[in-house]
Amino acid sequence: MEPEENKNVLGGELIPCSTTPMTGFYRTGKCQVGPEDLGCHAVCCVLTEEFLAFSAAAGNDLSTPVPEYGFPGLKPGDRWCVCAARWKEALDAGFACEVVLEATSEAALQYVSRSILEEYALLPEDS
Repeated sequence: MEPEENKNVLGGELIPCSTTPMTGFYRTGKCQVGPEDLGCHAVCCVLTEEFLAFSAAAGNDLSTPVPEYGFPGLKPGDRWCVCAARWKEALDAGFACEVVLEATSEAALQYVSRSILEEYALLPEDS
């Protein structure tokens, strides 16, 4: 099944989060969600060391490469589509990383408010 054509949390066209490394549940570079994406990989994050450590401690090691799946392993500064619920868990624990609003799917709003996402928005001069 094809990913849904999502809008971003600002109501506009969903732009790519990252193509290097290639991200998204559907590996399109966008944080598109669809019926198969039970984890709602909707939030485009700029990863930090703290977030990566939090995610690993929560059972999702994003830093270790898995060559057999073409996964390079991620490092601080990489952009990645993360599960909206995991980002919210990181927020509640004090480890939320910045988000790219234009690349974050509106589906994330089921887990966290737009105003909270805006507080963690990557500023345009930083993108």
